[in-house]
Order: sequence, then structure tokens, then C-alpha cells
Amino acid sequence: MNGGNYMTKKLQIYKCEKCGNIIEVLHDGPGELSCCGAPMALYEEKTEDAGKEKHLPLVEKTDTQVKVYVGGVSHPMEDSHFIEWIEVITDGGSFKKFLLPNNKPAANFNILKNVKEVRIYCNIHGLWSRKF
Repeated sequence: MNGGNYMTKKLQIYKCEKCGNIIEVLHDGPGELSCCGAPMALYEEKTEDAGKEKHLPLVEKTDTQVKVYVGGVSHPMEDSHFIEWIEVITDGGSFKKFLLPNNKPAANFNILKNVKEVRIYCNIHGLWSRKF
């Protein structure tokens, strides 16, 4: 590597459709990802809300923080349906906060760098993204 930007490639998310394992690829290679004897499914990011539940991340930037909320209507945070994580991707890295049922579907990040994208993962409805 020549000292360039490490975040030039997309941090891809894959899921095993049999057991539910989820991985994030930090550096891609030529091989195929598999789990439970089958290829893992690449999660494509959704960028538009279509149903009554809202998943697109909403972002509020201040001088010292990036505040992320999930949906204009607060997303359910129940044992069977919740936001598992919120991720902010900048020029310099990826920052993630993991959530649990009964947490608020929101997170604050002390980031001053240029935010490129915010992603959330709903355990039922998958991966959602808002790019900047």
C-alpha cells in the first residue's frame, strides 16, 4: 500500500442465510465467502423508505458530534425487531455502535472528520444507507 486512503473501497456486508452470521469485509480478495456450506449473501444497501416503517438514517451534525437517528418515526426496538448497529463512515475510518432491544434507535459519534456515509442494520429489514 502506498500510504493512500484505506477507505476507498466499500465495506461490504455479507450474511449467511442458514445460520444468520454477518460479516463486514474490511479488505476484499478474490475468494468467495461461504458459511454453513453455502455462499454468503451480499447485502445491498437500501436508500429509500418504501413501507410504513422508516429505516433511513437521519443525521444531525454539530461542531463536535454526528448524531444519528433511525427513521422519522422511531424504529421499534423489541426483542424480535430492532436496529442492531449504526455505522458512520468517514474519509479516515468506520465507526460503529451496537444496539440492543429497548435501546433508543440512535447514536452519537464524536467525529470531526468528513462524513461520507451512515448505515444502519435492522435485524428484519436489512442494511440501509444515507450517503453525503
